[in-house]
Amino acid sequence: MEEWLARRTFDGAAFDPERLLDARRRSGDTISVCLPTLDVEDTVGPIVAAIRERWMGRLALVDELIVIDSASTDATTTRARGAGATVVRDADVLPELGPGRGKGEALWKSLAATRGTIVVWIDSDIVDFDPAFVPGLIGPLLTTPALSYVKAFYHRTLADGSLNGGRVTEICARPLINQFYPQLAGFIQPLSGEAAGRRAALEAVPFFGGYAVELGLLIDLLGTVGLEGLGQVDLGLRHHVNQPTDRLGLMAATITRAVLRRLIEDGRAPIELLSAGPFRRPSGDGESRKLEKHRIEPTERPPMARARDGAR
Repeated sequence: MEEWLARRTFDGAAFDPERLLDARRRSGDTISVCLPTLDVEDTVGPIVAAIRERWMGRLALVDELIVIDSASTDATTTRARGAGATVVRDADVLPELGPGRGKGEALWKSLAATRGTIVVWIDSDIVDFDPAFVPGLIGPLLTTPALSYVKAFYHRTLADGSLNGGRVTEICARPLINQFYPQLAGFIQPLSGEAAGRRAALEAVPFFGGYAVELGLLIDLLGTVGLEGLGQVDLGLRHHVNQPTDRLGLMAATITRAVLRRLIEDGRAPIELLSAGPFRRPSGDGESRKLEKHRIEPTERPPMARARDGAR
């Protein structure tokens, strides 16, 4: 694992865009950038505009730029179109397969809405987006043919200057990884939103919905392409907007439920561990206290290659 950490950790700033363009032409790859959106009217426009201006003009690293929207109620779709993106509603993609929910649904549907041999996912709520994220993500795939999927990590602006994966990663995802999937222990930020992968690999694995999609993809891709097919790339500094503290338990519980499901499917845990009950959390004060109940059972979509064949 330490050898993997050295060989499969890349510096995004080290990739020269001109050389990547040459590598892309030689390989015949095409690049699709996809932004999953939900009520991000303040940030989506500048991100789309920056990608179009930098990577779809003279230096045409990107072939298509798609925004896949999960029923935004604000001006997200209008601003995305105005900045030059093709906007697709996730509900309009493969509607015959029924509705889904959450970010995982948008990422899964993006495989049907795009054409590129390499798919790049970028969060649409970044307030300090750097267009260098794009070559940073595709660089490892274009220069290392054995790679199938790369995750981003960032330097977070925390008081102690530490490089970590965030609160849910450090108190939930990382302990689960070390206990059950130790080969993935070298990922610095396994739950980061930015990633890129080869279509063939992404279409061969299922997708969890909601908060479970990021870790679910790492687990399932580990099983199909192996650790040598996975990598991570340093994209420098990014300012994160933290989730409210009362949402962290919900996120952690959903991720835990997804990991338990995979362990049960692999025969490594008894099915009794996977209860169907909701996530409960007390709220309020005084006489207004109540027990909130949240659904945490993650939805799951089958591999896109199989789903698309079945929809025909």
